[in-house]
Amino acid sequence: MKTNVTVEYAGKQYEEKDIIQKIKDAWVDAGKKIKEIKSLNIYIKPEETAAYYVINDVESGKITL
Repeated sequence: MKTNVTVEYAGKQYEEKDIIQKIKDAWVDAGKKIKEIKSLNIYIKPEETAAYYVINDVESGKITL
C-alpha cells in the first residue's frame, strides 16, 4: 500500500516525504549515515513551523518546515 500524508495549516502544506528528507539531511549533516536509522518518530508542530524527531529512540532534534 502506498500512502502520502500532508499536513495543512494556516494556508501552508507540509508533505510527509519532504519532512522525512529534511530529517535525513540533518542526520547526514551531523556526520551520520542513513543506514544507521532504524526507527524514526516525527512530531509535527505546524504552529511553530517545526517538526521534532527522535531517531532510534535516542537521538532527538528539530527541523524547520
